[in-house]
Amino acid sequence: MRPAIGIDFGTTNSVVAMLRPDGGCETLRHATGEVFRSVLCFWSGADGRMRHAAGPAGIEAYLDDPLGSRLIMSLKSYLAQRSFTETRIFGRAWRLEDLVALFLRELLAPFRAELDGARIVVGRPVRFVGDADGDGLGERRLQAAFAAAGMPDVVLALEPAGAGHRFAAGLDRAATVLVADFGGGTSDFSVLRFDPGPPRRVTPLGHAGVGIAGDAFDYRIIDHVVSPALGKGGSYAVMGKTLPVPPGWFTSFARWHHLSLMRAPRTLRDIAEVARTAEHPERLRRLIRLIEDEAGYELYRAVSAAKNALSRAGVATLRFAHGDFVLEAPIERAAFEGWIAPDLARIAAALDAALADAGLAAAQVDRVFLTGGTSLVPAVRRLFEERFGPARVAGGGEFVSVAEGLALIAGEMG
Repeated sequence: MRPAIGIDFGTTNSVVAMLRPDGGCETLRHATGEVFRSVLCFWSGADGRMRHAAGPAGIEAYLDDPLGSRLIMSLKSYLAQRSFTETRIFGRAWRLEDLVALFLRELLAPFRAELDGARIVVGRPVRFVGDADGDGLGERRLQAAFAAAGMPDVVLALEPAGAGHRFAAGLDRAATVLVADFGGGTSDFSVLRFDPGPPRRVTPLGHAGVGIAGDAFDYRIIDHVVSPALGKGGSYAVMGKTLPVPPGWFTSFARWHHLSLMRAPRTLRDIAEVARTAEHPERLRRLIRLIEDEAGYELYRAVSAAKNALSRAGVATLRFAHGDFVLEAPIERAAFEGWIAPDLARIAAALDAALADAGLAAAQVDRVFLTGGTSLVPAVRRLFEERFGPARVAGGGEFVSVAEGLALIAGEMG
């Protein structure tokens, strides 16, 4: 029997799962056992040659020397963006597919024995983040990256369909299931009809997705709590006129994986020039220092921790310190839910689109399965409970269900 492997290459984390002979699934982990973050780090070694590391090792290398390294994050978010063709890292040009392939080789290196001769199913979002017509490009680039990593014959399957297979493994009767898969960059919905068989049959009824999820919620916290302390909303003077501090700086900065793009000398000079006559120059100087010191990852961790705490409590404190910039800001869940209301509306619209694509009303859905870290946000779960009723809504396996379900799909391929 050929091994069956599922690979969930995620915006934030990546997971590999294998179907065991007894029909259960096993998440394959690196020796450290840590969550494998979807990041790459490059730096120059003592001999002048470029080095790289991925996942936890990449983060550790970056934190050891943030100024002398380049951290690449959220690679998946660029797959459908036609404007991203290549980037230069320490003078060398890299295509996006080659960067993803390099990451995949590091992710999969310990599991080469299991991958040898295996049937491999790889997840893809219903809608890639990026250009509206970029789904075909995103899929082609993803397949090309796996081919460059030595896996030319992978099969792609929708990520929520993978999660649905994992959930349906516990069903003992036919059911129509809505699967909501919330990643870092996308929220995907699939309506599937499961017949437990034997043989088990899965009929896709409808799909929809939107390029918005957990990263967008992080952005809202940064935009409302962090950016004002770094100069957003302030003003500066030019020839006797009062002008607003350019808001575009904070759009880029709030999306933490774009931070390195702001290290361009011209951008830093522009910020310094505005700071000279700014109402609050110290705030813009903090912004410059954060950019120069590549402190975006530490900020991201602090924001993410506050967001996670808000899923468990009505109030959480965002704590972050870098140099003379010390932030201790309490955030009320009610305020946070107000900030993410536009994002929730887009998620609800995508949910409606999935039901419409399936030709079903909410009452015709038997079960709802929520997965992915953002499904733990109370306002997200409440959206589904109000639509379908609490009894029909279930969750679980928030970080492994997609990979495990993809392995189940691989096992059913025969």
